[in-house]
Amino acid sequence: MNTLGFALLGYLLGSIPFAVVTSRLFGLADPRSYGSGNPGATNVLRSGNKLAALLTLLGDAAKGWLAVFLAQQFGGQPQDVAIAGFAAFFGHLHPLFLKFKGGKGVATAAGVLFGFSLWLGLAVLAVWAGVVWFFRYSSLGAIAAAITAPLIAMVLLGGGDTLTAVFCIALLLFWRHSENLQRIRAGTEPRIGEKKSAE
Repeated sequence: MNTLGFALLGYLLGSIPFAVVTSRLFGLADPRSYGSGNPGATNVLRSGNKLAALLTLLGDAAKGWLAVFLAQQFGGQPQDVAIAGFAAFFGHLHPLFLKFKGGKGVATAAGVLFGFSLWLGLAVLAVWAGVVWFFRYSSLGAIAAAITAPLIAMVLLGGGDTLTAVFCIALLLFWRHSENLQRIRAGTEPRIGEKKSAE
């Protein structure tokens, strides 16, 4: 399989909308119709069904990890593996099956990072968890993870194609959460546990 094939594989895996699929399986409303409108685990949680949200989270993370794993198993070169991982993340942001309007990509990014390196995934997850635990803002945890991920990747993995992929993922993650950052500054961003109709 060539580089284009790995990119296509990653993108198609990333395009699988687990938030929509899980919601339909549980008989819930389409997550694009309430809350923030994002097809992701955080918004599915607003339905009140924690199991559906958990399955969405796991599915979104698994597709990112699987894209990297398959590229590795099919003999992809380092740049192929990096491209497959980024393509999966990009597929979640702009999924083919949802008219290119996807979620923010936190879980899928985490899956990709774990695929690149277990220690990278754990380190970035620790940053996210620490910020969320202290400030109770899920979005702030994602922003902190996006900022630190390239630095952690540089320390653990050095340079190369993987670092480039991590940097691009981090940049898009930060951009996707720019509105959340503005709401945090304005004091209108809901904390975890608060009942709000939107992010």
